[in-house]
Amino acid sequence: MQMKAPRSFVKAVGAQRCAPCVAARATQVSKITRKDVPLELEEGDMPMNTFSPKKSFTAKVRSVERIVGPKATGETMNIVIDTEGDIPFWEGQSYGIIPPGTKVNSRGKEVPLGVRLYSIASSRYGDSFDGKTTTLCVRRATYWDPEMGKDDPSKKGICSNFLCDAEVGQEIQMTGPTGKVLLLPEDPNAVIICVATGTGIAPFRSFWMRCFYENVPAWKFTGLFWLFMGVANSDAKLYDNEISEIAATYPDNFRVDYALSREMEKKGGGKMYIQDKMEEYGEEIFDLLNSGAHIYFCGLKGMMPGINDTLEKVAGAQGITYADWSKTLKHENRFHVEVY
Repeated sequence: MQMKAPRSFVKAVGAQRCAPCVAARATQVSKITRKDVPLELEEGDMPMNTFSPKKSFTAKVRSVERIVGPKATGETMNIVIDTEGDIPFWEGQSYGIIPPGTKVNSRGKEVPLGVRLYSIASSRYGDSFDGKTTTLCVRRATYWDPEMGKDDPSKKGICSNFLCDAEVGQEIQMTGPTGKVLLLPEDPNAVIICVATGTGIAPFRSFWMRCFYENVPAWKFTGLFWLFMGVANSDAKLYDNEISEIAATYPDNFRVDYALSREMEKKGGGKMYIQDKMEEYGEEIFDLLNSGAHIYFCGLKGMMPGINDTLEKVAGAQGITYADWSKTLKHENRFHVEVY
């Protein structure tokens, strides 16, 4: 049976500082007013692979907005896409994007570029709450390539740069939706612990839009949403204005802890990474998970070894065999991992 976190455990948090690139806001954080949504999207089975590379969906870009500050370690965009509701999805799923262009395969044949998967960063109702749009959170990928010469030794990721440079009204080819790993629990009283690095925040934004921004009478979130977010510095925080609004409006149901590796130090010294922040609350995390909570991980796959080491350390201190414990969580579908 799913258990709600006791009130004494929940940590009310104040407003988080927004990225400098966002327009100046009033000191007082606004409270959320839930939006009505077309409830027919609550009906039917979960969509899965409605469109494929051979039969893709054509959508149009509605907006592209940079959502990090000037001192962020990279450039991340919030990209809203018009779909007219014709490629529906559920929270936690992903879309495929087919960038324009071709490549020569191993047989010397020119073929279209392959599909790149992106976690969806909005609820099924989209940022306009009408079910007609979807949102992607995309970091512009660049790679160091000395062979390109001294003047421009960077190599750009094809699809991420295509999306980040997209113009309003530009057509894009989509596939999907796909994915079952990161779906929200059916129980609206669930405790969900979400661990993200960088754009791994995307599926968790889809969660919090459903949990806190929308009026869905048949699914009203009454549990605890605990977010761990790891980025380099304050300018690299993503959707910080929404996180602040949720914290101000629902302090008993929402908690956030940041790990800013270039601004914070862990206990004992050294950079603060997301596993170090989790270790600070290790016993609380295990207590919640032993009481029925779900834990989600999304981001670069390099985050998982450190996180697993930390969880194993905490488990050992409690006399728990981590391998057996985590296996039980996975068997109960409460340990969700999607990394790339």
